[in-house]
Amino acid sequence: MNVLDKIHANHTGEEQQILLDAYNYAESMHRGQKRASGEPYFTHPCAVAEILLDLGLDTPTVAAAFLHDVIEDTPATEEDIRSRFGNEVLTLVDGVTKLDKINYHSHEEEDAENFRKIFVAMANDVRVIIIKLADRLHNMRSLNYLSNERQQRIAKETLEIYAPIAGRLGISQIKCELEDLCLKYLDPEAYEFLVTNIHQELDERKEFVDTVVEEIKEILEESNIKGEVLGRPKHFYSIYRKMKNQGKTLDQIYDITAVRVIVDTTEECYEILGKIHRRWKPVPGRIKDYIATPKRNMYQSLHTTVVTNFGQFFEIQIRTVEMHKMAEYGIAAHWKYKEQKSEETQFDERLSWIRDVMNWQGSVNGGREFVDSLKNDLYDRELLVFTPNGKVISLPPEATPVDFAYAIHSEVGNKCVGAKVNGKIVPLNSTLSTGDIVEILTQSNSKGPSWDWLKFVKSGSARAKIRQFFKREMKEENVRTGKSMLEAEAKRRGYALGDILTESSFRKLSNKMVFSSVDEMMASVGYGAVGVNQIIFKLIDYYNKETPKSAEELAAPRLKHSPAGSVIIKGETGLMVSFAHCCNPVPGDDIIGFVSRGRGIIVHRSDCPNLKDVDPNRLQPAQWTGETDTEFVAGVKIIAVNDNGVVAFVTAEISAMQLSMTNIVGRINKEKQAEFDIKVSLNRRSDIDLLVKRLKRDPRIIDVYRTNN
Repeated sequence: MNVLDKIHANHTGEEQQILLDAYNYAESMHRGQKRASGEPYFTHPCAVAEILLDLGLDTPTVAAAFLHDVIEDTPATEEDIRSRFGNEVLTLVDGVTKLDKINYHSHEEEDAENFRKIFVAMANDVRVIIIKLADRLHNMRSLNYLSNERQQRIAKETLEIYAPIAGRLGISQIKCELEDLCLKYLDPEAYEFLVTNIHQELDERKEFVDTVVEEIKEILEESNIKGEVLGRPKHFYSIYRKMKNQGKTLDQIYDITAVRVIVDTTEECYEILGKIHRRWKPVPGRIKDYIATPKRNMYQSLHTTVVTNFGQFFEIQIRTVEMHKMAEYGIAAHWKYKEQKSEETQFDERLSWIRDVMNWQGSVNGGREFVDSLKNDLYDRELLVFTPNGKVISLPPEATPVDFAYAIHSEVGNKCVGAKVNGKIVPLNSTLSTGDIVEILTQSNSKGPSWDWLKFVKSGSARAKIRQFFKREMKEENVRTGKSMLEAEAKRRGYALGDILTESSFRKLSNKMVFSSVDEMMASVGYGAVGVNQIIFKLIDYYNKETPKSAEELAAPRLKHSPAGSVIIKGETGLMVSFAHCCNPVPGDDIIGFVSRGRGIIVHRSDCPNLKDVDPNRLQPAQWTGETDTEFVAGVKIIAVNDNGVVAFVTAEISAMQLSMTNIVGRINKEKQAEFDIKVSLNRRSDIDLLVKRLKRDPRIIDVYRTNN
């Protein structure tokens, strides 16, 4: 049954017409386009729509699936979609439309910013990410037509981001297939081994599994309980992960098949569990009650591993029909089974983690850090601990009392001064264990969190909320610092910030970088969440497109000219002088003039390596007059311990000296140390010397020195 057959079979009237219109419009817009496989491009949106039809998604979502690439890849416009299909469909299409190509430093950064935009849209409508998951699933199914490098990159991203998202939303059908497809490209030898040997193993175990199924059916009959019993092989990736994590061979993995029991009520689940344990001996430590304590994605089931009289192990899962719907379809069950209003509260609970992420996403430094923080909160592994009142709190592995405090509430974390675990006071950086009872000690007059907490917290939520506290406390200062940095960088490039930051340019910028106001943008720059050049480059680009320049203007070099009287060249002032950007001389540096052809004299630092091989006859003695208050830019290299609080410390020191940071670029070097290249606007050499001295006082700073550029 193809996608059109499914539309006719499952939809009638107006809904059917909307889907057929979306099908026909998308087909006409994509006509003539090809995929990497050589197939017509339209096969892709059809496949995405079919996946969503199978999941039972509503009509606007399936229509958006047909249309999800037309704005990006065809002449279709947003207004076309709005006029034909309405605002709801347009909002969904826009949510999954990729960001316009931006000159990021890497694919990872571009993909991270793209994912951040999708996540913001998902907070408003979770259907956006469901469309994106279906889109990614079909792309993974046809990944074999791409280069090996792209296969590896896309599979890695899918395994780290999209499969965990599907798992967190409870859509196991998509999660399991994505993980298996990722394994196929990331470890093809292991994948082929598992495909061959598991099928063989399943054939050998079929008779045994059938026997177990029949015995459980007998237990149901004896108990007068109606239910379904079936055997289900586990997917390849889950077996692969267990072999890797536990260092076992396939022969040592005894639960490659699980037997699932589906009954009507929760009481029947527990009754059947007891009777199964009377029939077969349970394996200690292998009984898990996810009904009483559901997983973070609201998955519920009883799991037990038992051993037969012949010494064979097998896993049994027991759940109700409703629990089974949630386990298979997750959040999509809301539409597939047309959940009633009485179940809206449970639906909201499933989405609460999205709202929590959106509360802290603005506190992280860029898309890459957002994705890295999110990963910790997405993975299946979790730590279950209790409040003194018996409420279960889910945390990432190796979480600390501080993670627990912020999981309770931001204010509990901010006012935390100590913790008790199982009745005993413990350090805040202690590692919690499943089953611990945790009590947080607070003080109303607490000054707030410590930057040191960022060294040991494990949850992205706690880390972001700590940063959010400091960001909020220093908001006005961050706005001033960010504005000063943007003004200085714009001036350095020959523009006035007021000219390039217009209402129109800010609207375009905020559409790509999710700023709600100019102050928020300024604060993000001042706080270090966004690089100053990331903003300035785009503003200049918008400005130049709106106000075209002549060929002469575009060809003219932009030099930073010396104010009259600031430099003496060979005893004379008033000459045409500019400063070299390769070494950025500032008042107080030993300087020398280089006679250029057509650009007057360019002033360098005397130790500038670019002067090493020049004609000595073109060098002229130069010195400062000491009569300028013009701002200059100097570069500083910082090597530090890889700690999230270092950037904030550096920013605070620069601000304390009333200097302006015009740019910052960070990376992790081969020694796993953090490296930062910053540019600071100042008036004299002594400012940079003092800044270096102040930065060296912090034990996290390994080295600081001035750079040539």
